[in-house]
Amino acid sequence: MGKSKRNSPKPDSNRAQKLAERRAAQEQAAKTVTRPFEGLAAECDLVALREFVPSATATLKLSPNIAPERPVVLATVLPGAVAALVRAGDEPTGFVGVQVQFQSADPSADLAGSILWTQSAEPGESLAHATVDGVPGLADVLDPGAALDITVHQDFNWWVPEGVTPDPQVAATIEQANQAIMTSARLELGADAVGAAWWVDAGEKAHLRWVRPEDEDALMLALARVHAAGHLHLGEGSRFAGSFRTHGVLVPVFDLDPERHANEWVAGATEFGARLSAALANTEPMTSAERRSRDGLRSRQVTLR
Repeated sequence: MGKSKRNSPKPDSNRAQKLAERRAAQEQAAKTVTRPFEGLAAECDLVALREFVPSATATLKLSPNIAPERPVVLATVLPGAVAALVRAGDEPTGFVGVQVQFQSADPSADLAGSILWTQSAEPGESLAHATVDGVPGLADVLDPGAALDITVHQDFNWWVPEGVTPDPQVAATIEQANQAIMTSARLELGADAVGAAWWVDAGEKAHLRWVRPEDEDALMLALARVHAAGHLHLGEGSRFAGSFRTHGVLVPVFDLDPERHANEWVAGATEFGARLSAALANTEPMTSAERRSRDGLRSRQVTLR
């Protein structure tokens, strides 16, 4: 007798569809690049700009290997969440977005493809999604050792060039986006600071999200050591809220007193950064208190896909 097919789903059944969707999701996950911006000096800021910074821009330093034809500005999001556009003017400028409507399994390839597109596109053109097949690595398109000189905006008025009056539909879109934006700032913690610390006023609370480049396990151990010592905070008015994983890095998050401005947290964040660096350098075996802290911190960790 042949093998029973009783458990085989019919081709058009809901079960068959669910199995197909599950296989497709597994295949997509297998293709996803775990740490797309690894090796770039701007890695932590690229993660922040892509994941949670509302409105910011930075002129990119391109690699001479690609013979740049025009300047390129990195933006958190462009009108319509397109991948790129070329703004007309005396000196046409390319703009590339990292918060996009369509994306591949590799955000770094998306960004590299968008940058290359801006070098040959005509002024006034826009790109819905980047082509990633055959595109060189992002480290070959950008200067990998260059940090980002970021301008943080508290609105989206930069979507329209200065001196240009937008049509009513564009103006309404900008107004709607401006009403939803949350005030944000990047904390300038000095030349020795590690990662990228971003403050945001969310209304009832403010938050600090600190994108860190260290190995996740090593960073979690260091956070546990600091927590066990009672120093997992940025000073009075702050509280460690948890952490999330995204693009292969760990992002500790602190809840903050919303009455205090971003600049008022620089001293506390600097002191915390020094405590964390010392904990990262500690090679002693974990104490029982530190192990309990690590288990507790991991239970409050989430992953962003």
